[in-house]
Amino acid sequence: MHSPSPIELCDASAHLSRRTLLGAGGGALMMSSIARTLAMADERGVTDPAKPRNVILIWCEGAPSQLETFDPHVGTKIGGDVKAIDTTIPGIQISDLLPQTAQQMHLTSLVRSVVSKEGDHARAVYNIKTGYRLDPTLRHPAIGSVLCHASESGADIPRHISILPGQSPSRGGYLGAAYDAFKINDPAGPVPDITRRVDQDRFDRRIDDLYNVVENEFRRGRLAKLESARTLHTTATDSALRMMSSDQLGAFDVSDEPREVREAFGDTPFGRGCLAATRLIEVGARCVEVTLSGWDSHITNHTLQSAACQKLDPALASLLQRLKDRDLLDSTLVVCGGEFGRTPTHNPAEGRDHWPHGFSTLLAGCGIRRGHVHGATSPDPKLDPAKPLGDVSDAVTVADLHATILSALDIPYDEELDTPIGRPIKRSEGQPIQSIMA
Repeated sequence: MHSPSPIELCDASAHLSRRTLLGAGGGALMMSSIARTLAMADERGVTDPAKPRNVILIWCEGAPSQLETFDPHVGTKIGGDVKAIDTTIPGIQISDLLPQTAQQMHLTSLVRSVVSKEGDHARAVYNIKTGYRLDPTLRHPAIGSVLCHASESGADIPRHISILPGQSPSRGGYLGAAYDAFKINDPAGPVPDITRRVDQDRFDRRIDDLYNVVENEFRRGRLAKLESARTLHTTATDSALRMMSSDQLGAFDVSDEPREVREAFGDTPFGRGCLAATRLIEVGARCVEVTLSGWDSHITNHTLQSAACQKLDPALASLLQRLKDRDLLDSTLVVCGGEFGRTPTHNPAEGRDHWPHGFSTLLAGCGIRRGHVHGATSPDPKLDPAKPLGDVSDAVTVADLHATILSALDIPYDEELDTPIGRPIKRSEGQPIQSIMA
């Protein structure tokens, strides 16, 4: 008789809940084996291949300090005023400015050894969001654009959304403007540019009597020049009209969530943005980027980092818990980080400056190993020309980070695409971090 392997058991029983397994009366031995396999899968972060994969990017604009967030070095000369607290990963501590996140760390992999060659904000943002350094001859797509290009979605709302977009919302690059992020501000306000300014009957007449007439004339004038009468602006208009009448628009409005849920995320635009991100993923958005600014701490570093952490902590912790509770964490990749870190030493204004030589990024969900830390930074870092990747162990380049993200999203990271001018380019030039891939 064939004995099923752990992988076969996991696949065959993916639809069974642990409650169902525990309550089953017969086949105790088989149920015990399946239960153990599911528990192992849960620990490793195994993803159900039948589910579409999504990404939520928690973008910390301005560059958070690794020392005040995910990589404290308390009691050393670089430690500053922060204290360390235990997390749900045995033996791993993070900053005491993130107490709620510390209770969700078992769901995550923490990469403490990201290194970059870019120390300027604009160039570093481009590098982190696209995986490539700035190239004057080519505009690369952001990770959400790559995901939307590589996969389909039946959603009426935009597939790629940027909430509180700040100075650098994600762009489609050479994939085209159709893959740019749709931008909205605080979800407490209305979604921009979708509200009719006249009643429904008058609006319908405008579409039937004006828009269609003008559109037909426009097409006739271009048929001789185009292989298809359908143009990009037509597709965009049809999508906008479909979105205006879609029930999925309700996902942007977090006001119908119970008060305790909204309070758990934090009564801030960022907290509401993270709550909205989970709702948007549920109705078919593929990438939601939520920006939290306030990290650029060249002066009074501890004060500014503390204020930003007060907003990040409840929102990030609640987002991870909600995704897990709703069975979305295994198909949704959460990425939390900024463009670089902050210097180990303080400047004369008690600030920390730009530091691309070893900083942290948090990953969770979508097949990423849970309860793991990769890499480490030195408590006495030195810039050594003999160590081009920085004074860290198990260094991870930005390209490697992107290859890991793409692999978790089941996108071939080394596949070549053709740009509009026929230039072949890989989605990523890095290699996945094997230690955190489940």
